[in-house]
Amino acid sequence: MGRIVLTEFISLDGVVEAPGGEDFKYPDWSFEFDRGEEGEKFKEEEALGSSALLLGRTTYEGFASAWPQYDGELADTYNAMPKFVVSSTLVDPEWNNTTVLSGDLVDEVTRLKRRVDGDISVAGSIQLAQGLLEADLVDEIHLMSFSVLLGHGRRLWAETADRTMWKLTEARVYGEGVLVTILERAR
Repeated sequence: MGRIVLTEFISLDGVVEAPGGEDFKYPDWSFEFDRGEEGEKFKEEEALGSSALLLGRTTYEGFASAWPQYDGELADTYNAMPKFVVSSTLVDPEWNNTTVLSGDLVDEVTRLKRRVDGDISVAGSIQLAQGLLEADLVDEIHLMSFSVLLGHGRRLWAETADRTMWKLTEARVYGEGVLVTILERAR
């Protein structure tokens, strides 16, 4: 059975918008920080350890336009692994090994978790991440926190129907004070 692992770059004030691009007042804000060799290794191992990607359409389109152009183990892994994009409008995805999930989010992701063995990585994808958190479908959260207050932008934490409990399993600091926090859903 698969596990949904939400992985986000996040500012101190909870902003997850445009850490690596997009049209935003502070584009690429996460790249202003040196994660160090160990921080880069953490992100690479996180990706290489995933069995599949689950993305919202905007993040999917960014990944699909970038990763096929790269070479190396990480690019090879991303390009070959199963990818699932949640979208009601995407019909014919061009990135190989992509399946569009267009039905009810809870039903689609519940079926996906039964179908995939291992970690199903959700990178970025703010609206999808919020929907998964609201539906209590996230099994683990990886936050890479950067020591900046952005002041505005889309935030990860939205209101949810009820509280959920999480267990801190790991916290590490990399490079220029980039904090990685790993939380597992307390069941």
